[in-house]
Amino acid sequence: MKVMTWYSDIPQTNEEMIATQVAGRGVNDMFVLEAMRKVDRALFVPPDLRDQAYVDGPLPVGYGQTISQPYVVGLMTQALCPSSTDRVLEVGSGTGYQTAILAQLVKEVWSLEIVPELADLARRRLEALGLRNVRILVRDGWQGLPEEAPFDKIIVTAAPERVPEALLEQLEVGGIMVVPVGEDVQELLQITHVEPGHYVHRKLGPVRFVPMVHRDLPL
Repeated sequence: MKVMTWYSDIPQTNEEMIATQVAGRGVNDMFVLEAMRKVDRALFVPPDLRDQAYVDGPLPVGYGQTISQPYVVGLMTQALCPSSTDRVLEVGSGTGYQTAILAQLVKEVWSLEIVPELADLARRRLEALGLRNVRILVRDGWQGLPEEAPFDKIIVTAAPERVPEALLEQLEVGGIMVVPVGEDVQELLQITHVEPGHYVHRKLGPVRFVPMVHRDLPL
């Protein structure tokens, strides 16, 4: 998401951040909020930005990527309607913050990251937290992960200019995808696969994410 460079009134704890920025702005799923309480955002930001870990905004994490605004993480997770039996595909591991929250809520997470250095960083952080139901792969997210499809849920944490067809094809009937779509300011969409080949789109509001990178990588 777009990086802001100055903040005031930064919460001092992860709990305060969730109370004021996530629950305080309408995210009310008790399981999502509890998962966010278990994952300290400060563990997923660069060391030189730890004093800004709980800001109400995204932060740069290197390689042209950001860690998303806490409220947007809560909103997207809630819109995904996660279940303990779900197999989830995440496109864009980043530093692993969203991944760690999902791992608290679902059966397994397959997470794709196009930047090898970030993928390695996310793996190490998730292993340190004892999360064993996550697999992080260095892949081009536009192609998804067909060998493990279909997925009950798909979440995309960077913005494609259009919804990748491959991801739609890998979404189970009855499944949900949450994805920001567009250029500059995007529309956050909740897409439900209601019957084979038929999808219902629900607009959740404007957001601003970094573009979804698309380049050839060895599989």
